[in-house]
Amino acid sequence: MAVIMDTLHFSNHHYTWRSPTIKFFAAVGALVCFCFLLLSPSWQQAFVFISITAAAMAFAYFMLLKSRVTFTLTATHLQQHLFKGGWVLKWNNIERIGICTHHQEGWHKPLPWVGIKIRDYAPYLNGICPRIATDILLGQRALLYVGAQQTKPSLTFEDIVLDSEPYLTQDGREYHGLLAMLANRMRYQREFFGYDVFIAVADLDRSGEDFVGLTRRYLAAADKEDGR
Repeated sequence: MAVIMDTLHFSNHHYTWRSPTIKFFAAVGALVCFCFLLLSPSWQQAFVFISITAAAMAFAYFMLLKSRVTFTLTATHLQQHLFKGGWVLKWNNIERIGICTHHQEGWHKPLPWVGIKIRDYAPYLNGICPRIATDILLGQRALLYVGAQQTKPSLTFEDIVLDSEPYLTQDGREYHGLLAMLANRMRYQREFFGYDVFIAVADLDRSGEDFVGLTRRYLAAADKEDGR
C-alpha cells in the first residue's frame, strides 16, 4: 500500500507582519516616535525624525521579506518560493537528492548546498521566470567556480559562466538567451558535482542532511506511487 505524504510548508525564517517579533518592534518604533513628537522642540524636527524612523523600519522589513525562502513539499512535487518568484520540480522528474561535495587531496568535503539531479530540464526551465533565473546564475557563481577548479581547471571560467549557446532539450525544444545560460549552467554543474539544481543550506530551517532525508522520503513515496 502506497504511503501518502502530507503537504509540508516551512521557511528559513518567520519574520512577517503577523509574527510577534515584528509586531513588537513596530510597537516600540511607534512609541519612540510618539515620545519624540511630544518632546520635540518643533514639528519640523519631529517630522524629520519620524520620517527617517519609518523609512528605516520599512527598509528593514522589506529586506526581511526579500530574504525569506519558503519550501512546499507535497505528494507530487517540491517547490521553492522566493521573493521574486520560485520554481517547482515534480518528484517523478527527480532522479536523486544529496549533499553537494567537492574533492580535495583525495577527500570529499561537503559544501553548504543540497543538490538535485533531474531527468528532464524542460519542465524546470519552462516554469522558471527570468528574474529567478538571473538570481540563480548570480548566486551560484562561487559554486560553479569551485566545481570548475576541481574538475577542469583548464577551462576558462569566464567562458562557462557566460555560456549562452542555444540549448536543446530531450524533447527537441531549443532554448535561447537567459534560459539557455541557465540550462548550460546546469549542464556544467552536473559534470562538476553530479547535480543540476541547487538549494543553499542557508535557505533552510534545518541542516542539509535533515532536508535531504526528508525529501528522500517524499521521493521514495512518489516512486512507489508511480510503480517504480
